Amino acid sequence: TSKLSNLKQSMIPIEPATRSFHLKIKENAHHMTWSIQCCQFPITPAYAFTDYRSQGQTLPCVIIDITTPLSGTLNLFNLYIAQSRSHSRLQICLLHDFDNNVFQKTHCHELLMEDDWLEE
Repeated sequence: TSKLSNLKQSMIPIEPATRSFHLKIKENAHHMTWSIQCCQFPITPAYAFTDYRSQGQTLPCVIIDITTPLSGTLNLFNLYIAQSRSHSRLQICLLHDFDNNVFQKTHCHELLMEDDWLEE
């Protein structure tokens, strides 16, 4: 993979995409060809929020990215919350493949201590 020199590791560059195509038009007996060039940023509008923000909500469709974030860790609580936001597993889509070992980990000791404290 290539990396741009002054770009932070968590930043993804978006470069404009240029496409060209020809449009053939027949008007009466005349044939015309137009050359069209389009330049735009390949961005799709979307709405996203964290698993923390989604707690307590039931969503009609869920797309989950369960890769370990560059700036932190992913624990079993994060996974549970992300995967339990819809009515059924048929309404959940995983963004891409993930490391199966993330489900084999144990809970963080600090979270277990807090959970025990809340149970008292």
